[in-house]
Amino acid sequence: MEQLSAMDASFLYFETANAPMHIGSVAIYDQSTVKGGVLGFKEILKNYESRLHLARSFRQRIVRVPMSLDHPYWIEDPDFDIEYHVRHIALPKPGDWRQLCIQVARLHSRPMDTTRPLWEFTVIEGLDNVEGLPKGSFAIVSKVHHAAIDGVSGAELTAAIHDLTPDAVPEPPEKPWMAEREPSAVELLSRTSINNVRQPFKLARVVAESVPALARVGIGLSAGKLKRVGHVPRTRFNGKVSPHRVFDGRSFKLSDIRAIKSAVEGATVNDAILAIVGGALNKYLKSKNELPKDSLIAMAPISVRTKDQQKSAGNQVSAMAVAVRSDIDDPLERLVAVFESTTNSKEMTNAIGASTLTDYSQFIPSTVAGLAARLYTNLGLANRITPMFNTVITNIPGPQVPLYMTGARLVTQFGLGPILDGMGIIHPIFSYCGEITISFTSCREMIPDPDFYAQCIQDSFDEMLAATRGKHVKSSTGHRAGIARDAVPAEVAAAEAEALREKVKARPARKAATAKRKVPAQKASGKTAKLTDAVATVEAPAPTRTEAAE
Repeated sequence: MEQLSAMDASFLYFETANAPMHIGSVAIYDQSTVKGGVLGFKEILKNYESRLHLARSFRQRIVRVPMSLDHPYWIEDPDFDIEYHVRHIALPKPGDWRQLCIQVARLHSRPMDTTRPLWEFTVIEGLDNVEGLPKGSFAIVSKVHHAAIDGVSGAELTAAIHDLTPDAVPEPPEKPWMAEREPSAVELLSRTSINNVRQPFKLARVVAESVPALARVGIGLSAGKLKRVGHVPRTRFNGKVSPHRVFDGRSFKLSDIRAIKSAVEGATVNDAILAIVGGALNKYLKSKNELPKDSLIAMAPISVRTKDQQKSAGNQVSAMAVAVRSDIDDPLERLVAVFESTTNSKEMTNAIGASTLTDYSQFIPSTVAGLAARLYTNLGLANRITPMFNTVITNIPGPQVPLYMTGARLVTQFGLGPILDGMGIIHPIFSYCGEITISFTSCREMIPDPDFYAQCIQDSFDEMLAATRGKHVKSSTGHRAGIARDAVPAEVAAAEAEALREKVKARPARKAATAKRKVPAQKASGKTAKLTDAVATVEAPAPTRTEAAE
């Protein structure tokens, strides 16, 4: 039995009927690589069942403390049923992209049953009329509660269900799985009393450690070396969300994104993505006559995992505010301005200390957090108070070699994320096998025309690529800032790639496949298929990490 951290538990507390707090993805597979060319649902189910021991989240469920006097605990679910978690549906004819997006949005809008392990996979077949996909392709829509994973620990799940070769087999468990009995109320309350005694001492330590950081920020602001991100304008995305969702996305070549960022000296792939999203928001809001004079502000999650925490589950995340410069029409000027904004934001984050938010989050009161979230929703406070940011843009890097699930090749992957009152749109960014996907999840009332916003993303990219081709501009900042080594942008951290690398290389592949098959940037060594330099991520801000990533 293991207790949730305060940050992990907060995703349970802040969940409401209109704002379920799960993340996920839409992974599309080509079954022509399967022996015989056809993959049945029973084979997928059997394969998943053989891999349950490879990720703790698969069979763990939460147990709540009476009266919410302390944060919940994870236990190994004695009633685990894999057929509840892995489902199977099909699209009606003709099976096009729009139908898939609508079905994905419906699945993602439904809250999860928190009395069971907090994940669901839905196999969707019938993708017979999607441009660019092989005939017979199918999708798997994943949902995993944010209380269980963040982007870094989510790499464990990715590694658990994928292989480097079509015919690889998973490593058997070292020991049989054992379910846990549910603890009694007396046991849980006894643990609570001990934790409550320790909390004041922890708080004193965190406050003492944050005083120098606050002093650094004050000195930096007064000297003009640090700048606040600016006013956060109110937009259609900053009201109360409905229970309905929309989803869509676009795919681009990673080489094109790198060409865009190279137009501005010191800029990163992250800067290019932010500028593209800023251009899309500019176009969409301008079409509604709602474009504010000030730039929209994005929140970029930052992983604060230490090296010792790479294999731990749960969330180790802070945040950085960045202006996406939606107020600038010219693509090249926007990219320069975004680079300057991210440089300033990284310097501010370094001054504060990226882990400060995470340190204070451990004191979130379990008894009132959920009540506060419900009051915030019921009173409609999102419509009355100034928003903290307008959107979330989070990068999830993936390997640059093909992956296989039950023999089927992973073709592409799009991200799904949670929205909540006051923040009604999120942009997950996935990279895999030389491409980057920019997708979005939003409220249906806020974006009633998701296909149009997806086209805005495409148009923004096209304009940015055309405007930056052959250009090389120097920014007025004169240098390139990086997040301190203990904090890299979240779900874009090189640590995620390392977690995937370590997980996969620890799993043996079939001997024949290991000896004969050659994969770019991958070498066979004995019985173990090693995923080494094959994992190339979207750039992390620390220069040392960026050089390695590129």
